[in-house]
Amino acid sequence: MTDSLIPPSPSADEYAEAHAAHEAEIDAGEPFALFGQWLKDAVAREPNDPNAMAVATVDADGLPDVRMVLLKDFDEDGFVFYTNTLSAKGQQLAQDPKAALLFHWKSLRRQVRIRGDVTRVSDAEADAYFHSRARQSQIGAWASDQSRPLEDRFALEKKVAEYGLKFGLGKIARPPHWTGFRVAPLSIEFWRDKPFRLHDRLQFRRETTQGNWSRARLYP
Repeated sequence: MTDSLIPPSPSADEYAEAHAAHEAEIDAGEPFALFGQWLKDAVAREPNDPNAMAVATVDADGLPDVRMVLLKDFDEDGFVFYTNTLSAKGQQLAQDPKAALLFHWKSLRRQVRIRGDVTRVSDAEADAYFHSRARQSQIGAWASDQSRPLEDRFALEKKVAEYGLKFGLGKIARPPHWTGFRVAPLSIEFWRDKPFRLHDRLQFRRETTQGNWSRARLYP
């Protein structure tokens, strides 16, 4: 048993101390400006990767799969991340272009859940972001057969060295199997911790990615 490893629920006194100056209720007319403010708050207060998010997809058998990636752009069209299209998530999105995202900002006691349709970014967008990356990261995109079996660490380092020699000091083209995905949200839910598990939840939903948002508060 691992009961001793699981923290107990907070006591009334611990809740009172943690929420002595808790924030006002979430309120917004549309989700994108609120998300932008929460991300700004996370950049200021989260100690590591405030743009980290979980991306959930499903495989051909309908089994869910989830992993952490980094958000690289967002606007009213959606939330963008980049990956190898031959990776597990790349292939899963090709089969079923839908995904769920989760941002969890532990230091702020907040999270945002997003569900929506997925499309690839344009070649121009992918090229621009690829060439903004560090050169070694560009080489790594060529060297890594992402999600496939790796004999040992040396095999990866060898491929990195080989591609480094291949490209020399010249410009590195974006690999054809590397691009970005944009999650166009159909629902966005903002969650904030409140005392005694009586959390604050505000959900925005729409029927299509071009539709108007409806807003509802949810029981915790």
